Amino acid sequence: MVDRATADAWAAIGGPPELLERISFEGSAGVLPARLPVRELARATVGVCSLAAAELLARRGGGAVPAVRVREAAVATAFVSERHLRVDGRVPTSFAPLSGFWRAADGWVRTHANYPHHRARLLNALGIQDSGDEPALVERLRGELASRRAAEVREAVYAEGGLAVAVAPGPRPADLPLVESSPAGSGAAPARRDGGPPAAGLRVLDLTRVIAGPVATRSLALLGADVLRVDSPRLREDEDAHADTGMGKRSTLLDLGTRADLRRFEELLASADVLVTGYRPGVLDRHGLAPEALSERHLGLVVAQLNAWGWTGPWAGRRGFDSLVQAASGIAAVEAAPDGTPGVLPAQALDHGTGYLLAAAVLRALTERQADGAGRRLRLSLAGTASWLLRGIAPQPLDGAPYAVEPWLTRTASPHGVLDHARTPLDYAGAPSDWARPSGRWGADEPRWLR
Repeated sequence: MVDRATADAWAAIGGPPELLERISFEGSAGVLPARLPVRELARATVGVCSLAAAELLARRGGGAVPAVRVREAAVATAFVSERHLRVDGRVPTSFAPLSGFWRAADGWVRTHANYPHHRARLLNALGIQDSGDEPALVERLRGELASRRAAEVREAVYAEGGLAVAVAPGPRPADLPLVESSPAGSGAAPARRDGGPPAAGLRVLDLTRVIAGPVATRSLALLGADVLRVDSPRLREDEDAHADTGMGKRSTLLDLGTRADLRRFEELLASADVLVTGYRPGVLDRHGLAPEALSERHLGLVVAQLNAWGWTGPWAGRRGFDSLVQAASGIAAVEAAPDGTPGVLPAQALDHGTGYLLAAAVLRALTERQADGAGRRLRLSLAGTASWLLRGIAPQPLDGAPYAVEPWLTRTASPHGVLDHARTPLDYAGAPSDWARPSGRWGADEPRWLR
């Protein structure tokens, strides 16, 4: 029987309710233990992504919608894929020393300083000179934050372009939609698929970073899409993060602030089926890439937008990451330790869950496009997923238990070296079990489509 979370997620992306009977679950007690129902969120988002893929397969190729299987051990492993990654046996670093929870004068602050530019901005905002001595900097940061109010720290760091939030003392489920979808112009109905996985022959431009967006486009690549990630050469990506989320994709560098690169990007857009962006509202507008303008110029294009804090309100234009949204939404308070120290979910579940839900929404948009030829505009946010997790849900006791991880890991040779990584959790009858290509080097590919 399908649970409420799965039914809610499927309804949020406009899925026909009668298809829910195609999903079956294989439980694994104790996966993703938390007071909040992270287990339910995880299996729901993976389940609807698999079902959306199965539906598109049937729509493009004819025939019945294949049965979908959600194996919770596979889902739990994939939701912490960045922790399972090994590069030639090396364990990547997840959080930098200056990222974490810190006591403020009136509560707690959560900082994010994994990227060098965010680290520099955090220190600048607090008047701390970067000595390069990490242990000393940790103590200096601890002392500086303890002397300031949490909201003061948040505003000072954001004004500098850095990342910090005041930790909410309790749950604050915002009234945010899980998914927003609207039709955007019409064109000729796309041709039927001629064999292969559901997204075979489709072209996806990926303008996302870190986890949520890359997880979505990694999923589309698994399902056969030609996914080309596009980044600015002025903003480096972490190679380990790219090794984890770059499976099946290619990566190129274009500076949209230059005429030549913007023109090349427009050429790619002219034959793209999907554009996925992870930028704050208005950032791409200055390049003539506002969603409304794109829909007018490229009939049938699916434009999927992702951000941290939602699309309205005073925080819509702010930068953010999963850890910060957990802290500011009150998730950290719900998961707090007995002594009141803020806690975290057992996975970066807002990132991963939103990623699979974003891929599901894109797949459903492509299914609808098969019928009417219309493009779609989709909007999701980490805060919207946090609101869904918190809304009307009473905390529950922790129920963690060991489960077998090894069956859901695999080894792949890549340009990074030998990668030990999580398998895909997406599963329907006949689904691909692995990506057609490993993660390549960030920015190493030409800005062109494969075919």
